[in-house]
Formats: sequence, C-alpha cells, structure tokens
Amino acid sequence: MKHNQGFLNVVNEAKTRIRELRIDDVKAKMDQNESFTLVDVREESEWNNGHIVGAIHLGKGVIERDIENKISDKNSPVILYCGGGFRSALAADMIQNMGYTDVYSMDGGWRDWNEKKYPVTKS
Repeated sequence: MKHNQGFLNVVNEAKTRIRELRIDDVKAKMDQNESFTLVDVREESEWNNGHIVGAIHLGKGVIERDIENKISDKNSPVILYCGGGFRSALAADMIQNMGYTDVYSMDGGWRDWNEKKYPVTKS
C-alpha cells in the first residue's frame, strides 16, 4: 500500500520516540513463553478476518480510551501490531504518552507475520 507523505512524516516522527521489534523477535518471545500483552490495533473487520494467536484487540481508534481497562499495569510489557507497523508505531507513541513504559511496535505487522506463516486464528 502506498501511503501519503503526510502520514509517513507523522509515523517517522513517532518512530523516533518508540522502540520496535522485528517479527522474528516477537515470535521468539512467544516461543520462550515471555510475559507480554500482544495488542492488535487494526480495525475490527481486519481483526475478525484473522489475527495473531494470543493477541487482544484494541483498535487504534479506541486504544487511548480502553487500554487502561485491559492493561492496568503501565509497567507491564506491551507489543502492538497492525497491518505493516505504521499504525502500531503511532499507537505505541500515544500510550507511552499515557505513562506506559515497556511498549514496542512490531515492525512489519500482520503482513510480514503471515508471510512467515506464523500462527494465526480467526474470531
């Protein structure tokens, strides 16, 4: 997907303030049973069509409103993903502003996860 330059500028600025993990890093954490919350920030229709096993859904449009109800410990590890790593970068930046301290965006997102044929499920 070709993104507009204004959107890319905002994402690139957010990426200067957040940490990212590669797909393989997240899969390794899962395989090692590391404790973290995996959050899918895509739209509900995208979530319903499939998502990463073990993820919870908090769409980017509501994450600021609802995250404290789902993840009350602001020091617990949180990994966010979207379709390609853009929306999750923006969401990571936002929840860091809300006081979450151990936040990552999964670079490559759902698209790269599927290309690797890692575990997915449907609702």
